[in-house]
Amino acid sequence: QVQLVESGGGLVQAGGSLRLSCAASGRTFNGYAMGWFRQAPGKEREFVAAIDWSGASTNFASSVKGRFTISRDNAKNTVSLQMNKLTPEDTAVYYCAADRAPRQGIATMTLARFGSWGQGTQVTVSS
Repeated sequence: QVQLVESGGGLVQAGGSLRLSCAASGRTFNGYAMGWFRQAPGKEREFVAAIDWSGASTNFASSVKGRFTISRDNAKNTVSLQMNKLTPEDTAVYYCAADRAPRQGIATMTLARFGSWGQGTQVTVSS
């Protein structure tokens, strides 16, 4: 199992940017799709973005498409989420997650397919 540690959260004004990072250790990082999810108070955890094992394909929730980008550095075992044009609706705890199985496509994103999760990092966007 892979261990994941997120960083980069914080407080930002609406319209601003943040970059979240997720460092992986333990199981091999390369070969597994990675995802970012978020959970706002009183709401269910939801998909935000994913990147496939090679870094060639990405997938985004419609609510963040065009504002967020996801990238990975397989040499450094890290995955990042660049968040631009943030709005108060982006306020949530953001979680990094690793796919259970290697070399899977990322067309369909569900919480259940991700077997390893980080502890989360808080992102707060003020209006």
